[in-house]
Amino acid sequence: MPTDALKDISLRKIWKQEEVMVSMKATLEKIIYYNEQNNYLVARCSLPEREDEIFTIVGNVANPAPGTLLQIEGEWSVHPKYGRQFKLTSYIKIQPVTEKGIEKYLGSGIIEKIGPGIAARIVKHFGQDSLRIIEKNPDRLEEVEGIGSKRKENIISAWKKQKRANDVMLYLYSLGIGPSTVGKIYATYGDEAPQKIQENPYCLIEDVFGIGFKKADSIAKDVGIKKEAFPRIKAGIHHTLIQSTEQGHTFLPFEEIKEKSARLLEVEEELIEKTILSLQERRHLIVEDDAVYHPSLYSAEVEVATRLTSLLKKEKDALPLGWENMIDLLEERQKMKLSSGQKRAIKTALTEKLMVLTGGPGTGKTTTVKSIVLLFEEFGFKVLLAAPTGRAAKRLSQATGKEASTIHRLLGFVPGQGFTRNEKNKLRADVVIVDEVSMIDIMLMSALLKALPSSCRLILVGDADQLPAVGPGNLLQDIIQSGLVSVVKLEEIFRQAKKSLIVVNAHRVNKGNFPYLIPFPRDLKYLGEKDFYFLQESDAAKAETIIVNLYCKKVPEKFGFDPFCDIQVISPLYKGKAGVTRLNRILQEILNPKGPYLLRGQTVLRVGDKVMQLKNNYEKEVFNGDIGIIEEVDREKETIRVKFPEKSVIYQGQDLSQLTLSYAVSVHKSQGSEYPAIIVPILTSHYIMLQRNLLYTALTRAKKLAILIGDKKALAIAIKNNKVAKRYTKLIERLNKKMNKK
Repeated sequence: MPTDALKDISLRKIWKQEEVMVSMKATLEKIIYYNEQNNYLVARCSLPEREDEIFTIVGNVANPAPGTLLQIEGEWSVHPKYGRQFKLTSYIKIQPVTEKGIEKYLGSGIIEKIGPGIAARIVKHFGQDSLRIIEKNPDRLEEVEGIGSKRKENIISAWKKQKRANDVMLYLYSLGIGPSTVGKIYATYGDEAPQKIQENPYCLIEDVFGIGFKKADSIAKDVGIKKEAFPRIKAGIHHTLIQSTEQGHTFLPFEEIKEKSARLLEVEEELIEKTILSLQERRHLIVEDDAVYHPSLYSAEVEVATRLTSLLKKEKDALPLGWENMIDLLEERQKMKLSSGQKRAIKTALTEKLMVLTGGPGTGKTTTVKSIVLLFEEFGFKVLLAAPTGRAAKRLSQATGKEASTIHRLLGFVPGQGFTRNEKNKLRADVVIVDEVSMIDIMLMSALLKALPSSCRLILVGDADQLPAVGPGNLLQDIIQSGLVSVVKLEEIFRQAKKSLIVVNAHRVNKGNFPYLIPFPRDLKYLGEKDFYFLQESDAAKAETIIVNLYCKKVPEKFGFDPFCDIQVISPLYKGKAGVTRLNRILQEILNPKGPYLLRGQTVLRVGDKVMQLKNNYEKEVFNGDIGIIEEVDREKETIRVKFPEKSVIYQGQDLSQLTLSYAVSVHKSQGSEYPAIIVPILTSHYIMLQRNLLYTALTRAKKLAILIGDKKALAIAIKNNKVAKRYTKLIERLNKKMNKK
C-alpha cells in the first residue's frame, strides 16, 4: 500500500475529531516560523510511533527545538490556504526517547555548546541513555571524542540552564497560565519567575502585558496568598482606581473606594481603610481631603490647574492696530461674511492668553479657526495646530489649509521614552490651537501645557455638548464651568447649514426639542432629497433586520454610498439585538463571508473586513477610533495588515487585540469621526443608554445622511434625559483656589 494511503488511514481517526479537544504526543521535526516575542510557533510534527506521518501545529510554545517530544492538547482545523492544522491550546515538554529524536534534540541548539556533530557522537556512544548520562553522570561525557573537560563543563552548565527554564515553565503551567503568557512571564523574570510569583503574584499586573487583577488574584490563590495579605489588598485598591479612570474619574471619594474595594476583595472595609492610609504614607496613593488619587492623576490635575492659572493671570494684550480692517480683508478673501459671534471670537483670540471656542454643527467654528490662523500669521505670529486623533488633525488641516498634527506628534512622543517636548524642551510657537478638546483627558492636557512657552497663547476648540473624553477628567466642561476662562459660544446657524436637517435636528435635540422626522419610505421611489430620515420600528429584532437591509442594499442603491467606506452604523449599546456586537457579526456574514482569517477570541478578522483601532498606539501612529480595511492575513506568521486612510499597518501578537470589527460602532467610539452616512438604532430596549448628549453626539457624526431606526418613545426618553454621568474631578475647585491666591 502507498505511503500516502497508510498516512491517510492512520490519521483519519484523529482528523475525525475536528473541533473536538484532542490530546496526543508529537515530535517537533521542523520549525517553519517562530516569534520570540509571543512564542507563536508554526512547525511540522510527527507522531512518535510513525515518523513518516507529518502534520502542522500552530500555537504558542516557548523555546521550541527540533526533536522535542511534546504532549499536546488542542483541536484540528482546516486553513483555507495551508490545509489541515493542529491548533495548540496547551503542551508539556517530554524528553525524547528514540536515538534519532535525542540526536535531533541535542543538535538543535537548545543546549549551548552542543551542535549536530557533537550530538551525533554523544548518541552514538550512549544511545538512548544519552540524556540520562548528561543529567545524572555528566563526567562520562569525556568518553566521547571531541569533548574535553572545558567543553564538558560548558555542556553541564547549559543543560542545567535549559532544565531550569523547563522546570519554571512547568511550574507556570501548573498555575493554569496559558502558553503565550508563560513565555512572556519567563521573558520578564527568567528563572526567578517562581520566586517572584510566590512572593507577590500581583507584580504580574504591572510587569506582564495581558495579565489583569482577576488573573493575578487567581494565581495568588493557587500559590497560597492569604485573602488579607497586603499585596492583595494593595492590588485590589489600585484595580478599583484604574477601573474608575475608565469611567472618567480622576479620583474616588474615600468611602466609595473603601466600599468598592471591600466588595471586590471580599474583606472588611476597615482593612481597606488601613491599607489606603499605609499606601498614602508611601506615596503610592494621594489622599486629599475626601479624595483618593492615583499619584499620576493627582500630579496631572494639579499641573493643569497650575499652568492654566498661569495663563489666566497674564496681562491681556492690546488689540493690534488695524485689526478690524484685517477682518474686512479676511471676509473679502474668503468671500463670506463673519457673524458677530465669529468676530467676537477673533477679538478674544487677539487679546487673551487662554480662550475657549465652542459651538454646535453649522455655527462656523471651522471658519472662525481659519480666520484666526490667517490673522495671526498676518501679524507675524507662529501658529501650531493640533488635535487628539489623526482623523481630527486631518480635518483641521483640510479646513484651514495649514499643517495640523496629533498632539502626540506635536509633542514628539517616542515609545518607551515619552514626550520629547516638555518643560525642558518647549514648543516654538506664539499660538497653539487645539481642536476636539472634548476628547482630551487630563493626562494629555498636562503634557501639552508643560510644553507651552510662557508667552504662548492657547486656544481650545470643541463642542462642549458632546460626550466627554474616554479617559479621566472632564476637561472642556470643567474649564468652561469654572467661569474663569473667556468662552465664545457660536450659536447662529449659517444659512447653508440651515438647509441640512442633520444640523437643524442636532441643535433641536441639544436644546431638548423633538427633531423634525421625515419618514423613510418602504419603496425607494418615494424617497425625497432630504439628509435626515426616521423609520418607525419598536421591535428590536425587526429593527436589526431593517438596519442590515439599509446598510447592505437600500442606502448604497439610492445614495451611492459604499458600505465599507461611507456608511457607519452607530449603536448606543454593545449587547443585545441591534447592538454593536450582533450587528458586526451579521454584517460581516453578509458583506464579507469568506476569505483568509484569524480568530481572536470569538471574533473572526478576515481579509476585506472593516475594522477599528481600540486604543491609541503611538508607535504605529494609529489612534482609538481609527477605521481601516484588512488587506492581508498571514496565518503562518499570525499577522494582519490593515489599510488605514493614511498608511498600512501590520498587527502581530498582542497588538491584534487592539482590533475589532467596525461595521457597527458605539457612540463613544465614533466620537471625533465623521461619516458620509450613519444609521442609528434608537430603541426602548437601549433604555440604559438613552441620553441627550449621546444622541446629539451620534447625529453630529453624519456629513450627508442620517437615518434613525426605532420608536418615538425611545427618542423622547433620550431627549428628555439630560442627566450627564458625574465625573469626580477637582479641576474647577483647584482653578478657583489658585486664582484667588494672592
